Amino acid sequence: MINNSFNSVLQSLGPFLGSKLKAIPDKIKDNLLEIRLRVNKPVALCCIDDTYYITDNSCVTNTILNQPMFTIGSRELQEIFNTICCFSVYSKQNEIKNGYVTIKGGHRIGICGTAVIENNSIINIRNISSINIRISSEHKGCSKQILSKIKDVRSGLLICGAPCSGKTTILRDLARLLSTEYKKKVALIDQRSEIAATYKGVSQYDVGMCDVLNCYSKNDGFDQSLRCLSPDIIICDEIGTSQDVSSLENSMNSGVSVIASAHCTSPKELKSKPQFNRLVSSGAFTYVAFLGNKINVGQLVSIVKTNELYN
Repeated sequence: MINNSFNSVLQSLGPFLGSKLKAIPDKIKDNLLEIRLRVNKPVALCCIDDTYYITDNSCVTNTILNQPMFTIGSRELQEIFNTICCFSVYSKQNEIKNGYVTIKGGHRIGICGTAVIENNSIINIRNISSINIRISSEHKGCSKQILSKIKDVRSGLLICGAPCSGKTTILRDLARLLSTEYKKKVALIDQRSEIAATYKGVSQYDVGMCDVLNCYSKNDGFDQSLRCLSPDIIICDEIGTSQDVSSLENSMNSGVSVIASAHCTSPKELKSKPQFNRLVSSGAFTYVAFLGNKINVGQLVSIVKTNELYN
């Protein structure tokens, strides 16, 4: 699965970088999570177990050696960036100002550089200095373990885990199953185009029969879902702000269930953060699920009822 994802990434990077990456061992391709490019620094291959680097003669090492390493200059990085944007950077402006671009296959490209500020807001990023290519994949059926432990699929659910623990992957599969096998009307607020990974209007992942609100803010997405889509369930990623809490409360008051995720690794950490306490105490979530780490992506560690969590 990941190898197919890796191959789809190569098609969007151009021949200069693509030819080097194509030659790396299959074992690394199969475990690759991210490809990190930094100006005049060795290309980093971030895998499940370690970070690897490419030497100038196309060997792979987990240490930066005192010998010529494969690096990316500023000119090459700009060319890769232009290729990622399909040579139409202007058309990607709304994504770029938020620090990322989604490419065909659903892979998300994080961008660093010099922010262009106007009216206290970022309107562009210039002088690109680093690019992080996050390789996505879908694992159909990975949410069944969670669903089997929930009596009512319309119960609110908060999925907690560290970065790269599989929160988005779980949400994607929940969206697919709930909108097909469970025949629920599901609105999917994909604020960063990461869950459905919409590319030119087409979801790159199977999210079933969801209505996808791509690149909507959570506030606008909740508002439009409740006004126009009559959903049974609203799914969104990475909540935590006070505005997110208000949107969730509006949804709950409308009788619509919410499934969302949050960066949080344990019940203790959850209870230590005031914004999460408000989320949980709002009654929007009946269950809280905790996932494992990036070594065991998508693994369910525990699932508890919120009323038990705070007893």
